[in-house]
Amino acid sequence: MDITQEIRPAWDSFPAPMIIHPQLEHRQSFIVLHGRGSTAQKFGPTLLSTASTLANETLQMAFPHAKVIFPTASRSRATIYKRSYTHQWFDNWHLEDATRRQDLIGEGLLSSIGYIHSLLQAEIKVVGKENVVLWGLSQGCAASLSALLTWDGEPFAAVVGMCGWLPYSILLMDVIREDNSESSWDPFSQDENSGESHFDKKDTDTREELSLQNSRNQEAKLDLPMQAVAFLKNELQMEGITGTAFQNIPVFLGHGTEDEKVNIELGREANTCLQMMGADIQLVEYQECGHWYSEEMLQDIFNFLRHRLNPTPAEG
Repeated sequence: MDITQEIRPAWDSFPAPMIIHPQLEHRQSFIVLHGRGSTAQKFGPTLLSTASTLANETLQMAFPHAKVIFPTASRSRATIYKRSYTHQWFDNWHLEDATRRQDLIGEGLLSSIGYIHSLLQAEIKVVGKENVVLWGLSQGCAASLSALLTWDGEPFAAVVGMCGWLPYSILLMDVIREDNSESSWDPFSQDENSGESHFDKKDTDTREELSLQNSRNQEAKLDLPMQAVAFLKNELQMEGITGTAFQNIPVFLGHGTEDEKVNIELGREANTCLQMMGADIQLVEYQECGHWYSEEMLQDIFNFLRHRLNPTPAEG
């Protein structure tokens, strides 16, 4: 296994990533994020040595042209561990109640997103946007999905998430659903008590003005995914363009139904939220699989990526 640490990131708080060079000419780049409490050195070799079920392929066998980059999260104090420091992409509360203490998330997640975006930008310059994949496990999945939603560059090849969740998903869905209690009021409907229209005997100009406003409100609903992204960036105090490039980046989520650390409901919630935002996403659930990937999951991921990456010429 050819491992080097040739990249020293500009983000000083992040250790140098572990780089696995491609077995053949470099044409693809995978950026793969570990879970909370792990490191590239712990996570990477295990993933690389695991073979898929049907084809009995490892990642490098399936994608011999891929350079695999395993970043390591910065080290910071984890609130749930009290005074302990660990490698984490952001701080967060116990996932049994993922909506509590969301104030812990922002600072670390903002820093991690910036770092992940810098890695994406660097690899896109080398192999092109259509050949770059972002991939994460557990909290690495959560960071990957957050980086996806806040990405303001051109769409890259794909995002893969394993056993993860989406920070702020409930709040994002609230933005998308929008409180329609006021906008649903129809000024031309009849009063429940009198049976008369609210605008009986009112001037026609007022009717036309409100009709035009109602039409504009309907058009604004089309922009709700962008409003959700704007909300997320505001929550993270993040600058930059607010767009919907993520809608053109396919996403695969794999999650075990017996996940004891990140409940499958959180994976379903992430899937629902991203669907509501217009993402091209699929969630595959794996029976009797816990908080880890399985050989079957890897097989599905490999198949997913083969359809999203530019085909490479056959070796002659």
